[in-house]
Amino acid sequence: MIVSPCISICKSDPVTGFCYGCARNSEEKLKWKDKDTTDEWKSKNLIEIRSRIKGWQLESFNKSYKFKCENGISLEKKRKIELND
Repeated sequence: MIVSPCISICKSDPVTGFCYGCARNSEEKLKWKDKDTTDEWKSKNLIEIRSRIKGWQLESFNKSYKFKCENGISLEKKRKIELND
């Protein structure tokens, strides 16, 4: 199973339509939720969305996505949980 690239920073740029957190557009977000979407498409989409972001934003995405894959939650969700403790 390929983990969704959502890193819990869900706000879309009004010009490009891409999410500031994961760089997906609305159509891609829906396709990730579709049970019939293949892992092959998801793998290709991860490459595509990473190509949309650069510099510190790409570094931040990669760090949060890796953390999410390893721990089951994004760094942003972890931060929010810690704030509520």
